[in-house]
Amino acid sequence: MKMRQGETKSSSLPLSCFTYAAGHEDEGVCLMIRLGKYRILLDCGLKDLSPLLKPGQPPADLIFCSHAHEDHCRGLLDLHRAFPQIPIYTSEVTAKLLPCNWVGQISENFDWCQALPWRSTLKITETLQIEVVPAGHLPGAAAIIITYTTAERSYRVMYSGDFSVSNFQLVEGMSIEHLRGLSPDVLILEGSYGTMRHPHRRLQEKQLMERINRALEAGKDVLLPVPPIGLGQEILKLLRSHHQFTGRDLDIWVDDSVALTCDIYLELLSQFPVSVQNFAKHQALFWDERICPRMRRLNHPNRFAASQNRRVFLVDYRSNLWSYMSDKVVEWLILLPEHPLNYIHPDSPQLKLLHNLSSIEIETYLLAEHSDGRNTTQLIHNLRPQHVILVHGSLNYLLELASLEELRNRYQIHSPATGILLELPIGDRFVQPQTPEPIYYEGELNETGSAIAIVLPDHISNDSRWKQVADTGIIQARWQGNELIIKGVSQRELLNSNSQGRISADLDCCERCLHYRNQHCWNQFSPLYGFKVIPEGYCPVFEANEVDEVDKIN
Repeated sequence: MKMRQGETKSSSLPLSCFTYAAGHEDEGVCLMIRLGKYRILLDCGLKDLSPLLKPGQPPADLIFCSHAHEDHCRGLLDLHRAFPQIPIYTSEVTAKLLPCNWVGQISENFDWCQALPWRSTLKITETLQIEVVPAGHLPGAAAIIITYTTAERSYRVMYSGDFSVSNFQLVEGMSIEHLRGLSPDVLILEGSYGTMRHPHRRLQEKQLMERINRALEAGKDVLLPVPPIGLGQEILKLLRSHHQFTGRDLDIWVDDSVALTCDIYLELLSQFPVSVQNFAKHQALFWDERICPRMRRLNHPNRFAASQNRRVFLVDYRSNLWSYMSDKVVEWLILLPEHPLNYIHPDSPQLKLLHNLSSIEIETYLLAEHSDGRNTTQLIHNLRPQHVILVHGSLNYLLELASLEELRNRYQIHSPATGILLELPIGDRFVQPQTPEPIYYEGELNETGSAIAIVLPDHISNDSRWKQVADTGIIQARWQGNELIIKGVSQRELLNSNSQGRISADLDCCERCLHYRNQHCWNQFSPLYGFKVIPEGYCPVFEANEVDEVDKIN
């Protein structure tokens, strides 16, 4: 980065960040920080380790693993095998959870990770020390604070890993109070949700429990595909403790990979919040068939076939979801998590076969594991860094966050792509980096009688966010000053609205269309083709269902 004329000279200390993987889409996170002579690898979520496996010397002096999700650690085992001499540091809980990512693939002990207690400084050398602090997001998830001391001054880098400031069922949020005024020279921060804002965590939980309850009361079984670590255990705790399910005659089945993490959680209860420990003193956190709802391990696919009770399944999202729905008589609701990286979504390959089945509904829910834009900017303002490096999330989301004036006017903001080396000069004066270029789409407005048509170029649908905007085919518009703000209406917003009335008998709408099946439009000539639509929706190529036409005549 070049200095502007008249600015004070920045420190000559080599301080840089190289991006092996920035966490865009599904590429994982892997960053190299250089502090003076030290090279520190932050996470190793690479699928391909070849960029790190160069002859000559080990790729780093030490490695930090922030938490046990695969996009942050999938390459860690192979990297250790290639360079066993490199020390790997993580939190105590993460050290126990990491083997869940390589079940059946490892025979050696997993004691090569050096577990660090919370908020305890470890001196690596006379000039380099590290400290880990809880980051929320997942039990064991840690942020690291790296301090490098020279004769002139100390330099500080903080890497958040994945974080959340909200309290979950099984983990407390990152404490901004303990970090206020830290003033790191460099803050490397996840920005998964960009500038989006979420409802309060307890409201998200309430809405999910209400949706599951409505499905069960309608006689449906519920399938929740989840990652093996984190989200599934949160939902199990909710099902165990929420008032709508306490004491309910209900079978909850948990597949092997999710159950394995549950077992590790039970072994580590002393590391969990006091509220969780107290809960576990009075009833089992997970396994106890004497207490309703009954939580059971799904050891065999056919074990649940004879059950007459309503059932909820929590299974690994990578598994064959079809195998759990062998009972063709039962109606199903499949609930998919709304995640910024869309590791599973309604158009995922494993769900394509299920869309045409009238007995299966597919919906999404929000139970956010990452901080939203409001809490992300709040953390930045409280830490007061000089450089902010935004990683992990859709590139469009990260660029929107990086473009906020409230951040750009105070900090040097970066959102690097994979393969980019950022030089990070540290000075006494503010250096304004180049503003990221936003993406604009030009279209047309046409007034047609009593309606207004907005025409946008079709390549806008290539943006990963388009499916969220077009989720139901309904939009909302409102004035904000002189600007018109348009947003898509999500399935969740429709389900939780109070405006669900009966559809008029003579209304041409999706529910009465020949091509409306399983809440989706299957008319290849419709602009809504393949999208989930609401019954009240409409498009210009509507074709009436013959049964409804007969009803109209009669």
